[in-house]
Amino acid sequence: MSAAALAGWAGHLAAGSTGFPLGSASGSLDGTPGGPALGPGVTGEGGGVLPDGTSAYDVDMPGVAGLDPRLLDALQRAATDASADDVDIVVNSGWRSGAYQEQLLDEAVTRYGTPEEAARWVATPATSAHVHGDAVDVGSWDATAWLSEHGADYDLCQIYMNETWHYELRDGAAIDGCPPMFRDPTDDPRMQR
Repeated sequence: MSAAALAGWAGHLAAGSTGFPLGSASGSLDGTPGGPALGPGVTGEGGGVLPDGTSAYDVDMPGVAGLDPRLLDALQRAATDASADDVDIVVNSGWRSGAYQEQLLDEAVTRYGTPEEAARWVATPATSAHVHGDAVDVGSWDATAWLSEHGADYDLCQIYMNETWHYELRDGAAIDGCPPMFRDPTDDPRMQR
């Protein structure tokens, strides 16, 4: 992604938009022919799939670039401080297109057997915080343990007891601590929309 495209995308977010912007007629953010297709109907890298080892600083990746700017800032500050403790915070998933979220939900239904059981692990595109860039899944047990202990200092909170890797920004957590966790997404009122 070019610097100009990234700057334009940052402006898009600063204007209060949620979700990843659609690209030009060519389907890419920077308008280059053959560039990666981006947007809500896209899967693959353009839909938010991240390669192994992605960091919070890999803002050329749509799954990282599509995070809410305040969440991304908090995650980057946490990653920098975690590295001082020899902990590498890897981003396994961040922003996701609606199509990619639907793909994950379909895979969860196949894996868990019913939509009700899948809902304990994967939200619908309409309710997923990932689709709006408001959630990040981090990798490695060291990273989840570090964030469990220090995440509130950055307003980063684990939301679900069954998802130790899923973090969202919670204003005031640095002062008041993180709110109580939900057992799983089925207990989260935001998932009832």
